[in-house]
Amino acid sequence: MESGRRALLRTTGLCVRIGGVSIVEDVSLEVREGEFLVIIGPNGAGKTTLFNVLTGIVRPSSGTVMFGSRDITHAPPYVRARLGLGRTFQTSAVFAGLSVLENASLAARAYLGGSGALWRLAQRDHGALERARHALTLVGLEGRAHTIAATLSHGEKRKLDLAILLCGEPKVALLDEPTAGMAMEDVPEMMRVIQRIQREHGTTILMVEHRMDLILGLADRLAVMHHGALLAIDTPERVIASATVQSAYLGDPL
Repeated sequence: MESGRRALLRTTGLCVRIGGVSIVEDVSLEVREGEFLVIIGPNGAGKTTLFNVLTGIVRPSSGTVMFGSRDITHAPPYVRARLGLGRTFQTSAVFAGLSVLENASLAARAYLGGSGALWRLAQRDHGALERARHALTLVGLEGRAHTIAATLSHGEKRKLDLAILLCGEPKVALLDEPTAGMAMEDVPEMMRVIQRIQREHGTTILMVEHRMDLILGLADRLAVMHHGALLAIDTPERVIASATVQSAYLGDPL
């Protein structure tokens, strides 16, 4: 990835303090257009809290969040989503009683400004259906379109989460441990799907992960969080070779 690409998402001096405790401490980070940036760190490092601030769920104690040239520090989540900032969570959030296609179509209809009336969804909104089918194809679920979501495997539900996200056509996709809870045999395919979304669909990826073996060879850059602070950010090779990172994680492998 070219280092000269513009920053789509940028934080400056971002801090989150709760009851005098720093959860996120002075994080300045740039996510560049088209890149695959992975944030790693142990439990409690502040990774998910950082995602919550970026998407407007948590308000920072100080610092700024910029999306392109727009200051979104205090913008609500729906505004950020409309601008092109999408996010998945560690746990799957699909409508269990709806089909795979209905789940994706509902997300597409919401993005396109439809009423969201479920009983009219599948038959009448052709624009939403087309977008939904495209998203399902991207994640490899086109053959499961009419399957009820409750009957999907955990790995398939995680793919559906991605399809729902893609229906909003995000410019930057924040993926919070997308392989969490998945069977080991399903993980490589999930990573290939994410890579395809970035390379073929052109979506910028910011992903939280704690397993180094999953992201080596995929990530353009690696950011390390430790005790709420950004310890290092560079190519995976340089981060792994960093004496500072090795010292911080001595006895606590990444």
